[in-house]
Amino acid sequence: MGDVLKKVPVREQDAKVRAANFEEVCYGYNAEEALEEAQRCIGCRNAQCVKGCPVAIDIPGFIGKVKQNDIEGAYQIISASSALPAVCGRVCPQESQCEGKCIRGIKGEPVSIGKLERFVADWAREAGIKPEGTAEKKGKKVAVIGSGPAGLTCAGDLAKLGYDVTIFEALHEPGGVLVYGIPEFRLPKEAVVQKEIENVKALGVKIETNVIIGKSVTIDQLLSEEGFSAVFIGSGAGLPKFMGIPGENANGVFSANEYLTRSNLMKAFRQDAPTPIMKSSKVAVVGGGNVAMDAARTALRLGAEVHIVYRRSEEELPARVEEVHHAKEEGIIFDLLTNPVEILVDDKGWVKGMTCIRMELGEPDASGRRRPVAVPGSEFTLELDTVIMALGTSPNPLISSTTEGLEVNKWKCIVADEQNGQTSKEGVYAGGDAVTGAATVILAMGAGRAGARGIDEYLSGHGGN
Repeated sequence: MGDVLKKVPVREQDAKVRAANFEEVCYGYNAEEALEEAQRCIGCRNAQCVKGCPVAIDIPGFIGKVKQNDIEGAYQIISASSALPAVCGRVCPQESQCEGKCIRGIKGEPVSIGKLERFVADWAREAGIKPEGTAEKKGKKVAVIGSGPAGLTCAGDLAKLGYDVTIFEALHEPGGVLVYGIPEFRLPKEAVVQKEIENVKALGVKIETNVIIGKSVTIDQLLSEEGFSAVFIGSGAGLPKFMGIPGENANGVFSANEYLTRSNLMKAFRQDAPTPIMKSSKVAVVGGGNVAMDAARTALRLGAEVHIVYRRSEEELPARVEEVHHAKEEGIIFDLLTNPVEILVDDKGWVKGMTCIRMELGEPDASGRRRPVAVPGSEFTLELDTVIMALGTSPNPLISSTTEGLEVNKWKCIVADEQNGQTSKEGVYAGGDAVTGAATVILAMGAGRAGARGIDEYLSGHGGN
């Protein structure tokens, strides 16, 4: 037994090696390491870690099973609350959620809850274990729009409750942001995402791809003509934001969403696959969140020198500490307290550079972070051939604009009850980024669970169709 105050370290690919490949960075725990880490959990009765988990996994319960070497039992406890445990074990911000509340963290390092969840989920996948089955069929149809984390979670929970669930996905592959947004080196697609989706389908959920709600069919038609008793909207937030500076329309300027989608869905990381992403030699990624880190680390692996351009200091970077650490290890350059003012364009319409200005931090703004203020006369030019804007996203207004009686707020986010996902339209529920704007996978999953509860309450006390 090692030092109980410290986490069992996790093995990773060497930074210099992984900077040139798309294989997963973190190797996770083996059985011996997982058992040793599980022993650090003191099994609190009033477990704060559970309160920090948006889907309320029984964390002491599953870790207790790991201690007993009952990994299948641990998996069934997790999968009762989470449809995507292998995903969450990899991409959840555990440090600000479950691990952030862990009592062990008061006098040492918290238990590695995320790495233990990943170990259990990976073990179950390799052993062919599936989540436990479904209730008696209720004979009612529910439509779920979007096959990202909110939609998959809602669909899985409803299927377990006995509903006949169909997911409608706009793209040609299910998975939403898990497939198009998060790079292979953080979240392997075939080995992890596809297998988790297969588990949801094993519960009886049907997935129809290439269906754009609002164009192929409307929500009103699903309810009035297609026999669905309720609808859950989990369509995410895929509409990118830009700065509105000169030169943004130049060739070589991408949104992070577009860049990552091309790479992930169009397989730019495979040497044998043609891709429309141009070969870049010097890239600036504007932004400091997890998506900015994903885009920067992808561009690096595709052979570019990469700069993160962020207008605040390192302390204010919204990305996970682990992601920033990995990016630095891999050789990404951080130009902090720096803000773009113009993208420079050559006579053929291609990016040739970006004029930036130095910033300093002033008084706190509405977000509580100190407001960045430009330093007069501090402009300088970065020579570049590619700029990736990673400034956040908002929901696509197509669904809300084609649905009668669906209330949205000034940001075009659907207005829905946080507790049960109910919208202003009867029988229509919503959750995840379509409601909150861009957030995390696990928060979208929490909203998917809430939506499933709301739909079940509605249809249990209602005749439905």
